[in-house]
Amino acid sequence: MLDTLDIMTSHQTTQTMKPATAAKKLGVYLEATPAEFQEGVVSRAELNALQSDPPEWLRELRRNGPHPRPVVASKLGVSIAGLARGGVTEPLTTEQIDELKQESPQWLRKERATQAEVRAEAARIKERDAARAEEPGRD
Repeated sequence: MLDTLDIMTSHQTTQTMKPATAAKKLGVYLEATPAEFQEGVVSRAELNALQSDPPEWLRELRRNGPHPRPVVASKLGVSIAGLARGGVTEPLTTEQIDELKQESPQWLRKERATQAEVRAEAARIKERDAARAEEPGRD
């Protein structure tokens, strides 16, 4: 039986992911990555290497974009839904994000306020739950 387990574990396959998954994990817009990245598969080891020692193309994308919606939303301090409500549906560059911040349109101010309320409520609930957990007689 142990011999069988040894044989089974020694033939592990390399875990790979689609380029879209790897791009999402790297926080970059897939369509802006090099063709060889888009057309191949990425192993877990390759992803770790890209994260720990990013090549110039990855550093450039992270610095200047275009950025995917989750990154744009984060940089603007709004939710992804807030971006959509504001009419932002395409990836934006860092320059475009900075321009939006500078212009501070009404929708952006409103979505930032909404996001601040959501964060404050989440913090309040977390504190309440922590206080309840510390009450005597609670398991």
